Amino acid sequence: MSQPVLQTNFPGLNLIARGKVRDIYDLGDTLLLVTSDRISAFDVIMNEPIPDKGFVLTQISAFWFRQMEDIVKNHIISTDVADYPAACRPYADVLAGRSMLVKKAKPLPAECIVRGYVSGSGWKAYKDTGSICGIKLPAGLKESDQLPEPIFTPSTKAELGTHDENISFEKMAEICGRELAEQARDYTISIYTRARDLAAQKGIIIADTKFEFGVYEGELIIIDECMTPDSSRFWPKDLYKPGGQQPSFDKQFLRDYLETLDWGKTAPAPPLPAEIIEKTAEKYREALFRIAGIRA
Repeated sequence: MSQPVLQTNFPGLNLIARGKVRDIYDLGDTLLLVTSDRISAFDVIMNEPIPDKGFVLTQISAFWFRQMEDIVKNHIISTDVADYPAACRPYADVLAGRSMLVKKAKPLPAECIVRGYVSGSGWKAYKDTGSICGIKLPAGLKESDQLPEPIFTPSTKAELGTHDENISFEKMAEICGRELAEQARDYTISIYTRARDLAAQKGIIIADTKFEFGVYEGELIIIDECMTPDSSRFWPKDLYKPGGQQPSFDKQFLRDYLETLDWGKTAPAPPLPAEIIEKTAEKYREALFRIAGIRA
């Protein structure tokens, strides 16, 4: 286990953004994405890092990006620090395993969410309306039931500290342009369908996930991360039982703990006990090993 990284500050490199998890450096023609060990829940960044989390997210993303290259191109130039510009070399120890040198794409102003099972905010919407993002679903579904077909349910991209909002496909087409919206939707369903089938062979159900796409040299490519425990719901297949919440290999464990606290889900975040930090880390490491065969 490497030393946890809560945030990075690299003298000589141009830090242009610090998101919930990633620190982004502008290297001129390219970007350097550094995945920290920060974790957020309910759009609030916790004070404590989750050991190995940045390594896990980077390695899982790289695995899935490779699996999907024949469906859609991705933004990775390299994940090997030896390939990075010379100005990055002094920070090689921190960057190793948790960073990517990527193409500079223009992100779409919407997140692309696909749901294969009814859970989370989708379950809440279904209970209230029988629909998710305007898509009518069969009556009588239970929480965590598999849907007849995966559905595409985009959302807005909220500023840091605010909440994404689910939108209809028509709204996404207004925001992004219909051609790009249709392309993103089709890529999203295709990637999810392949990943769902691959993960099932490894004992994991991918209940839902979200992607980000960007335009690079006139072409839509997938950017950011790809089917990690931060962006997906991973359930152990052998314990799957519809009718309630499922055990998971993702941050749902942390969310469930936070739900037990008298906390208003706004900053500042409550302190996390050591056992919650370590249990969360274990779930992330297990997801990496099951999916990519890599030990953190």
